[in-house]
Amino acid sequence: MTQATLSTRWTQLVLGLIAMMSISSPQYVWTLFTKSFQENLHTNLPAIQITFSIVIVLQTWLSPLQGYLVDKFGARLLIAIGCLLSGFGWVTSAYVTSLAGLYFTYGLFCGVGTGIVYIGVIGLMVRWFPDRRGFATGMVAAGYGFGAIATTFPIDTMLKSEGYQHTLVVFGIILGIVGAAAALFLRMPGPADTLPPAPAMASSVDVAPKAMLRNKVFWLLFVMMTMMSTGGLMIISQFAAFSRDFGVASVMVFGLAALPLALTVDRITNGLTRPFFGWVSDRIGRENTMAIAFLMEAAAVTILILFRDNALVFVILSAVVFFGWGEIFSLFPSTLTDTFGTKYATTIMDFCIWRRESALCSAARLRLFCMTRREAGCRCSASSLRWTS
Repeated sequence: MTQATLSTRWTQLVLGLIAMMSISSPQYVWTLFTKSFQENLHTNLPAIQITFSIVIVLQTWLSPLQGYLVDKFGARLLIAIGCLLSGFGWVTSAYVTSLAGLYFTYGLFCGVGTGIVYIGVIGLMVRWFPDRRGFATGMVAAGYGFGAIATTFPIDTMLKSEGYQHTLVVFGIILGIVGAAAALFLRMPGPADTLPPAPAMASSVDVAPKAMLRNKVFWLLFVMMTMMSTGGLMIISQFAAFSRDFGVASVMVFGLAALPLALTVDRITNGLTRPFFGWVSDRIGRENTMAIAFLMEAAAVTILILFRDNALVFVILSAVVFFGWGEIFSLFPSTLTDTFGTKYATTIMDFCIWRRESALCSAARLRLFCMTRREAGCRCSASSLRWTS
């Protein structure tokens, strides 16, 4: 591999990381805007939260189409459009006067935009890093989570001083332009780029999506990721409820309440796990790494339940749970590309993202179940959490 190619592919990784960070806020910072939307639109929280559901559904269910468009028209153009759409969703949602307007601005534009960017960047990285697919996909996937860390406090500060409309417009423009600018320098590897060979475990045959859907290995991976996504997303969606039912939410740990401390630490570990386990899988194999991570998460959830009344244990083990869960976003895309080749990588990645929707539906059902029980004066007990392990 030439020095020029070496420099180019690491530059592509940084650009992909920037693009991913620019589209993370519509999902991870959404919760900061819900109260303002409620007051301005004179409606209740469940109606507002449909917007978030629309974002996730469009981000995932449209992924096969988005991947096809990226493969057909090129990653640079589509990722730039996706970043602009995501920012445009924030800007236009600042001026809506109805729920339908919120759904068709924040929900539609942010959902479609973030989906295009996510799948396009992942598809690029597996091509640029045939020898380090786990690490490269883990890095950009981590950027999607870490991006919100950089924007949460500035957005919260501006919300309090300038209001939600000004905040949406300013950050919508900034994030859209930054992401699109980074995307304009992204490109596919060309004939002049001499890349290192893929490891022996990777297939040298490119399998078309239709043929992939007839392969038993694909459906095994489909079931595995659906199960892992379901467990993790159920914990994420009800994490605050579980902590309150366990009686540890407000208990002080190292001078901070257990719940916000756990949420802060969990976001960090959920980001770090993606490049870490991706890097590990490049060295000991995807299957071995999956076994280690999945067993670690199962053990952490089990011990967390057994010692659920201990706030310190709750904080520590919740971090381990998220560390054992977030790696699916680097391991499964890498495994799919190793198995089915890189020619149709972006479209194949879409089916990987599509699997998450099945898990989101299960998580949504658990959330509704827990909300119903709490309204009836009951607890969403540890048994709801136990089976996820």
